[in-house]
Amino acid sequence: MSTPYPFTAVVGQDDLRLALLLNAVSPAVGGVLVRGEKGTAKSTAVRALSALLPEVDVVVGCRFSCAPGAPDPVCPDGPHETGPGSSRPARVVELPVGASEDRLVGALDIERALAEGVKAFEPGLLADANRGVLYVDEVNLLHDHLVDLLLDAAAMGSSYVEREGVSVRHAARFLLVGTMNPEEGELRPQLLDRFGLTVEVAASREPDLRVEVVRRRLAYDDDPAAFAARWADEEDALRARIVAARALLPEVRLGDAALRQIAATCAAFEVDGMRADIVMARTATTLAAWAGRTVVLAEDVRQAALLALPHRRRRNPFDAPGLDEEKLDDTLEEFGGGDDAPEDDPDPDGPGGGGQPPQDGPEGPQDGPVDTAEAPAQPEEPAQPEESRGGRPAGSGEQSAVKAAEPFRTKMLSVPGLGEGAAGRRSRARTDHGRTTGSRRPQGALTKLHLAATVQAAAPHQRARGRSGRGLVVRRDDLRQATREGREGNLVLFVVDASGSMAARQRMSAVKGAVLSLLLDAYQRRDKVGLITFRGKDAMVALPPTSSVDAAAVRLETLPTGGRTPLSAGLLKAHDVLRVERMRDPARRPLLVVVTDGRATGGPDPVALGTRAARLHAADGTASVVVDCESGPVRLELAGALAGELGGTAVTLDELRADSIAGLVRDVQGASGAHRRVA
Repeated sequence: MSTPYPFTAVVGQDDLRLALLLNAVSPAVGGVLVRGEKGTAKSTAVRALSALLPEVDVVVGCRFSCAPGAPDPVCPDGPHETGPGSSRPARVVELPVGASEDRLVGALDIERALAEGVKAFEPGLLADANRGVLYVDEVNLLHDHLVDLLLDAAAMGSSYVEREGVSVRHAARFLLVGTMNPEEGELRPQLLDRFGLTVEVAASREPDLRVEVVRRRLAYDDDPAAFAARWADEEDALRARIVAARALLPEVRLGDAALRQIAATCAAFEVDGMRADIVMARTATTLAAWAGRTVVLAEDVRQAALLALPHRRRRNPFDAPGLDEEKLDDTLEEFGGGDDAPEDDPDPDGPGGGGQPPQDGPEGPQDGPVDTAEAPAQPEEPAQPEESRGGRPAGSGEQSAVKAAEPFRTKMLSVPGLGEGAAGRRSRARTDHGRTTGSRRPQGALTKLHLAATVQAAAPHQRARGRSGRGLVVRRDDLRQATREGREGNLVLFVVDASGSMAARQRMSAVKGAVLSLLLDAYQRRDKVGLITFRGKDAMVALPPTSSVDAAAVRLETLPTGGRTPLSAGLLKAHDVLRVERMRDPARRPLLVVVTDGRATGGPDPVALGTRAARLHAADGTASVVVDCESGPVRLELAGALAGELGGTAVTLDELRADSIAGLVRDVQGASGAHRRVA
């Protein structure tokens, strides 16, 4: 077994270490979500925590870690008699992002259950993590059906496994720890709320700290055992402090003053539900025990708010996490201080930052560089006159970025046909979850039994197999896997016209609001997104395809406008991006969303160039939709003509709204269909 990196050797990251230690003292805090850029010791710190956790008493031979004094009455390995058990180290069980459902919840042997009536159950990771830690690296990339199972287990403290009426239940109480890089996409709100605490981490910009990180890592890689021995005393001291804090925790008093501050803080920041109040109370109490006190102070309430509230106050995926600390201080002051500490209060300072507030950290992950070659325009500069497709070009002056209009709920745009991409909520696809549409012979382990097809396959052979009783004689060759149809996530590639013809401020605000609405829809449907803009003489990839929808929203917000309309350049850039993405992930089907008024200017014969570029997408069979941004009483219908060349669909900004009177939701046409407008 490899020697883990010592927890006390992690440089900096005080908030991260404190949040993990608080959960080690009191698992009732509810786990921790660690958000931050790659290479910031997130996984290292979580895995190092296992060496500090106190040992667990378990029933000998129980695969579900039942407590000897209070065994689970319905444990699959039971019934257990109460009595002395054995001690073992607490487990930190890691859930891989690509794990199957059976690997998470366990597998039931359907063949034996049907033929012999025996509940032969192979426990999964939830059983291994019972009374321990379940760690999910890149938790934001976890498949939806696994997230649903985690939510159920976390809410009920138990896991149910059912296969065609045969069910098994076992205890699954665990501390949930997740790490994620926000650049790769956000977490579903339901799961986000299940984490008691959240911390933001980032690499230090101080050269001395960075030098120390490298020095320690190189020393560990050269000789892990020797490096761990150097930190053994610090590890023992921290382990002893966790045990002492656990013993002191039942004696900590949460006074009325502190409780009023907690309630007032949660109300001031408008968090949903009451879970935040409960988590803050538990966290403040644990902070006091960690500091060696039996009374909760105002500083404990403040620290608890900074750890428990940032991820609960987000109203949509584009809100930056974090708290207004000035507002927090004003609220705490308005509703009075915490209870006074005893005069002989021990020194609260210690490893992990004690009960002190965290140092000012980053507001959140910084997005990639924005093209700074564009000269910012003066706000007073008038917008350039609109141009007709192939007509006189507009001026090349750039307009400053305008704020997006309020987003709205959009109609669902989906890719036609039946795909086989990653699970999501947009287009029809063959998936592991959904409605049953047929059956097939299993390829590998059986996961979803089609009972009727299995019985039908076994029935003709009962006499030859010597059936004599009431039971059905089932062989492995009789088993049939259910085929199911659900929804997949797509790659939604936005191609946004930012030229002078779109530069009218009210018009561009509406366009940005529409794209923001589509981005919000893509977030809810678990899509990947990309953003291409075209203006002036060329097109640029503002955001390569990613799962981070909020990163696309940031790029959109700072998008300047002005210049000519190189429509062909935008479509050709999109063609190149989709070609590369097809090689990377052939199963994920793309949806091209072109946001434009249809005009094309600049260069020789811009209309013909735009037409040829559009036909490239049609030849590839790319599903596409053109969001027609043309405004005014006279409409040239240029966007509709572009949709016809793409072999796709055109919708106006008004028709894009789900609450419009434009009719029913329809699939976006593929290249084989004729152009139509949603109406």
